[in-house]
Amino acid sequence: MPLKGTFDRRSFLLGLAGAAAAPSALAQTDWTPPAPDRELMVPVRGGKIYVRVNGDLKAPKVPVVCIHGGPGGSHLYFLPSLTMTDDRAVILYDQLDSGQSDRPGDPANWTVERFVSEVDAIRAALDLPRLHLVGHSWGSTVALEYAARQPGGLKSLTLGSPLISTASWTRSTLAQLAKLPPDVVATINRLEAAGDTANPEYGKAMAVFYRQYATRRPPPAYLRAYAQNKSVGLSERLYQTMWGPGEIRATGSLKTYDGEPLLPRVTQPTLVVTGEYDEMTADVLKPLVARMPAAALVVVADAGHAMPATHAEDYVRAVRTHLRRND
Repeated sequence: MPLKGTFDRRSFLLGLAGAAAAPSALAQTDWTPPAPDRELMVPVRGGKIYVRVNGDLKAPKVPVVCIHGGPGGSHLYFLPSLTMTDDRAVILYDQLDSGQSDRPGDPANWTVERFVSEVDAIRAALDLPRLHLVGHSWGSTVALEYAARQPGGLKSLTLGSPLISTASWTRSTLAQLAKLPPDVVATINRLEAAGDTANPEYGKAMAVFYRQYATRRPPPAYLRAYAQNKSVGLSERLYQTMWGPGEIRATGSLKTYDGEPLLPRVTQPTLVVTGEYDEMTADVLKPLVARMPAAALVVVADAGHAMPATHAEDYVRAVRTHLRRND
């Protein structure tokens, strides 16, 4: 997919640009995600959000709710997690102004607290007295904030490649950036400092960063088809307003976000999972994980930030094991 104007971050985060790499094992199977057993639009502050359910919500094993990243992403890359429906119900959803949810486009809705409140709205709509919560990237921010409130019935927490604080995130991404070729580093630093991120040179340089630390290999073909059929691409305005032009540095409303004080309050059994070559590195995560009373860190080999889609087998295995231990 060619670069046009501002860098199409979505293409590289989802691997839709045809990265030059070997296809994943999932891409070589005939598995396709099942159609939802139930779809609904759940009222939240500001509009209604799209929710899909696969599996029996009343089954003995506790349902799991998956929270996508962005801000402005969609449930797309969690589709491989529907393989867990042989164990339990799996609930995917799109946050307001994302994916198939309402898109009122009002920045007043774009607060951490309002996005966190969507979890309770889903619980009420589906009558979920018990649940597991899985977040990824910005979705881990939402999950962390929710878990720190110590809500009743939350059996476990999974934080994938988490944004725990912008300071720790930037410490990690700058360290990863420094490992790239000097000309790439210089271009990104110069154009971000100048606010010239619409420059095509910025897109080309950031493509190197995303290939190394986000995708690493393409996701399975069914995800590319689903993205095109459902029009669930990144909500660029939401992403740039809350975060910024690219993954490395924040310039938006999350620029000073700090969830680190919440860590000791997360008493639920917690799995923190990251990729070996993730934007959020294990080295940065280790001291943060140690501040949670019941947390463990798992590193998915050879994976980058898009691991729930590109390295789904290993990612889902780690999550499935964690959920089973804490039903």
